[in-house]
Amino acid sequence: MSGVTSSAELTQVAGWLAEARQVVALTGAGISTDSGIPDFRGPNGVWTRDPEAARIFTLQSYVADPALRRRAWQSRRDHPAWTARPNPAHRAFVELERAGRLLAIVTQNIDGLHQRAGNAPERVIEIHGTLFAVECLGCDDRTTMREALDRVAAGEPDPPCLRCGGILKAATISFGQSLDATTLRRAAAAAAGCDLLIAVGTSLTVQPAAGLVEVAADAGARVLIVNASPTPYDPLAAAVLRGPIGAVLPELVAAAADPG
Repeated sequence: MSGVTSSAELTQVAGWLAEARQVVALTGAGISTDSGIPDFRGPNGVWTRDPEAARIFTLQSYVADPALRRRAWQSRRDHPAWTARPNPAHRAFVELERAGRLLAIVTQNIDGLHQRAGNAPERVIEIHGTLFAVECLGCDDRTTMREALDRVAAGEPDPPCLRCGGILKAATISFGQSLDATTLRRAAAAAAGCDLLIAVGTSLTVQPAAGLVEVAADAGARVLIVNASPTPYDPLAAAVLRGPIGAVLPELVAAAADPG
């Protein structure tokens, strides 16, 4: 089923959600655009508007170029995640958790909006890390982003690690950087243990996160994809919904809670 739009089809998908007892959400940038955080590859995406910005997210370039690091710290200071608020799509997953049927949220986002919406932090697996912490590439020391930004504001445009003098970066996964093995195992276990995986607002082009869809399908789970554009994993999905995420997801969860 592709491009679900009719009420009859939405009712069928809501029925699947109502039957599910172990739901895993895989969320990407598209779930946060209604909160004012632009995605990366969409028509108004960060990299679409400024292809050079992608270098900030490439580890080799970040390490080699002090000027790029200085730009990165300004970007972190100005990131919309500091003032963003959860939108109805985030809150829909809170409702699902309160109903006792949400096993986990595996998110590619670094904005913390699932936790801010009210999902239990222990259920949110931040596979690509978080904007709100800083790590040293030399000694792995970890501090808060607020501490680092306070140093930037005080006149250190590229603050070094206070412990070893090494290069600091946001505790996020850059291109060329390995995912945390423990976090990846948690995400894979959740995908393998669910009976319904809902991929929301993700292009499903970045591995290994995208591959969790296949992990779930291979384990027998039903897959639902809610995204504005086609993804490579659409053929594995039992249904694909193309409507606005902030409208479709809350409607789906509400219909599942009240199938009558």
